Amino acid sequence: MAGPLQPATTETTEPLGIGLEGWPYPGPVSFLPLVMGGQSVRMAYMDFAPTSGANGRAIFLLHGKNFDGSYWSGPIDWLRGAGFRVIVPDQIGFNKSSKPDLDYSFEALSRNTLALADALSLGRITLFGHSTGGALAVRMASMVPDRIEQLVLEDPIGLVDYRAFIPSQETETLVTAEHAYTIDSYRAFIAHFFPLLPKNSYEPFVTWRMRTTLSSEFDRFARASALTYQMIYREPVRPLYASLTMPVMLTAGTKDRSAPLISYASAAARAAMPGIHPAAQQAVNELRNGRFISFSDAGHVPHLEMPERFRAELLSFMKS
Repeated sequence: MAGPLQPATTETTEPLGIGLEGWPYPGPVSFLPLVMGGQSVRMAYMDFAPTSGANGRAIFLLHGKNFDGSYWSGPIDWLRGAGFRVIVPDQIGFNKSSKPDLDYSFEALSRNTLALADALSLGRITLFGHSTGGALAVRMASMVPDRIEQLVLEDPIGLVDYRAFIPSQETETLVTAEHAYTIDSYRAFIAHFFPLLPKNSYEPFVTWRMRTTLSSEFDRFARASALTYQMIYREPVRPLYASLTMPVMLTAGTKDRSAPLISYASAAARAAMPGIHPAAQQAVNELRNGRFISFSDAGHVPHLEMPERFRAELLSFMKS
């Protein structure tokens, strides 16, 4: 199954904790205690052994902003079957991990991920980052290039400096926007990521998000979401591409229209801002050892929209 996992019910009237307690994941979830911004936090992660022909390599799957760990079920199976150990963390501020009220940065999230690799006694690793996870993977690879064997970037954000097109917003404005979503408006928001998928395929993302709004702690969820949007807005990673020395597979769907906080941009700015696909086509030329793979008609998540082709491209790259 390519994912995401389907919950027992799509009923959205039952509260769900902001740590997604009880929400189905592809495997057992463990927690790594960390300190971030002076606060004690827990980083959730899954750790999967290879299912055949262990090759001694490990790969970290780094999620996007609006996606829980269940959407990695397909890549987990593909990579385990190819001999990889697969580690799937939820970053601090997201999903099943702690959601502290602090200034987030890609550097801090990178250090958390490295701490997890160290705790698992892993040296050199491969990173597979999607969307926001792609920006994180680039930042982490630039910090510790000697530890990164290969880099997979699926429709990564941060290819454009959003500050040049979108006016800055107060954090409270973004918190209010998180509270304002209805099930219909959030479904429409999620739908634009998946032009090739039927509604029932991505409805789980809507279900868990709307159920968390019924939690007594939802304001903390909303604040963490707003603060991580601020991180994305102020930290473009495109300038780091030229410094990457490891092999990089960069993918993008031709119909990916994703851009964080784009609703705050003027019509003229929206028209002028490069989309992920054209920006990725340019960015690959800045990589020392990169390959670009285009997914025609796919949106923001080709590994869900075109799983068989994505699997073939991914495993071909990983074995190269």
